[in-house]
Amino acid sequence: MSWHWETFVFAIVAFGILYWLLNKYAFGPLFGIMEKRRQLVLEQMNAAEASRKQAESQMAEQKAALEQARKEAYEIIEQSRLTSSKQAEEIVQSAKAEAARLKEEALKDIESEKNKAIAALRNEVGGMSVKIASKIIEKQIDEKSQEQLVNQYLKEVGSK
Repeated sequence: MSWHWETFVFAIVAFGILYWLLNKYAFGPLFGIMEKRRQLVLEQMNAAEASRKQAESQMAEQKAALEQARKEAYEIIEQSRLTSSKQAEEIVQSAKAEAARLKEEALKDIESEKNKAIAALRNEVGGMSVKIASKIIEKQIDEKSQEQLVNQYLKEVGSK
């Protein structure tokens, strides 16, 4: 095997021409496509990062809105609880007042009926006394018979 410098120079020139042709017609468009692909991937990564940040901010907003809704629900429940206990207290007070009023009316009715009964009894006792006196006068009886007559009339009054 011999070494020829002409072949070596020819191979280097051929390699240079081939490299220049590949660089001009093959590597240029290939690198252009690769650069476009790199730009597309970078844009997609930036868009994904922006979407992630937007999703995080929306998640934070939703958490805040949910917490606010929970607070409002708790306040509504507390307000309802206070209102219901206040209404229950008012109902109890109203019932107590009504019971006291009914008791007063019942006591007045009892007192009135008692007074009517006493008045009726007085009238009846007065009538009986008159009858007893007239009988005593009619009979002119002794003390023993008079006592029996009074006891008999008192029994009649007690049975009515």
